[in-house]
Amino acid sequence: MIEIDAKCRTYLEDIAKRWLAHDGLWFQAVEKSHGIDEAVRLDIEAMEKFTVNEAQRIMKLAEIKPGGGLPALKEALQWRLYAFINQQEIIEKDENTLIFKMVNCRVQFARERKGMALHPCKPVGLVEYAGFASTIDPRIKTKCLGCPPDEKKDAFYCAWEFSI
Repeated sequence: MIEIDAKCRTYLEDIAKRWLAHDGLWFQAVEKSHGIDEAVRLDIEAMEKFTVNEAQRIMKLAEIKPGGGLPALKEALQWRLYAFINQQEIIEKDENTLIFKMVNCRVQFARERKGMALHPCKPVGLVEYAGFASTIDPRIKTKCLGCPPDEKKDAFYCAWEFSI
């Protein structure tokens, strides 16, 4: 994880929580008004642009050069907004493969705590993670290893394999 002093980390966590709250409230409003299918469709449309924007901003902030392969992706994943509020795990399977696991996801954990079904985020995740990775390096291929509505694995909410 990135070395940040405690006060700055608290601030970043708060910003990430506010962003996630807005995202969730937006999604719920669209779902209530237009149904889940339309909410997911619009979420995908927004994520296609947001994930590229987030990756580009991270690359600039962290001075990550384009085309940096899996090491660049590993660094960039640690700067995402989610990284400050969710428990993530990054495993270097080999020099050509990286596994990213969302071990604890605030959204899914909250839904479970409330007795709700997990949010079916796989369609958005496919766009999000592939778009993020390919912005870092177009050679990176993304594969979903599991994400709701897939059956939840004990060790993670979602997992993604990146290869080059």
